[in-house]
Amino acid sequence: MDKLRKLLPVLALVLGAGFAMAFSGPQSGPEYGLDGSVWRNVTGLIPGPTTYECNEAEEVCTRTAPNGSAPMEKEGIFVYHGN
Repeated sequence: MDKLRKLLPVLALVLGAGFAMAFSGPQSGPEYGLDGSVWRNVTGLIPGPTTYECNEAEEVCTRTAPNGSAPMEKEGIFVYHGN
């Protein structure tokens, strides 16, 4: 019983770390969309009618860097509603 009592803090630490990793979402990096000929930084913005939208289509909506060869972040047609 004493042995188990000594291991409780370690067990709590392991469980806490496991829950923290299990319930935290993936961290996304920078996100850019091409608005005509201008790359718009939309990192951290939630897509919607006042920011930007990725209309349903099989194209690249946003990328991880402001260039056409950067990896795709979201799929769709980029439509920017901001200023």
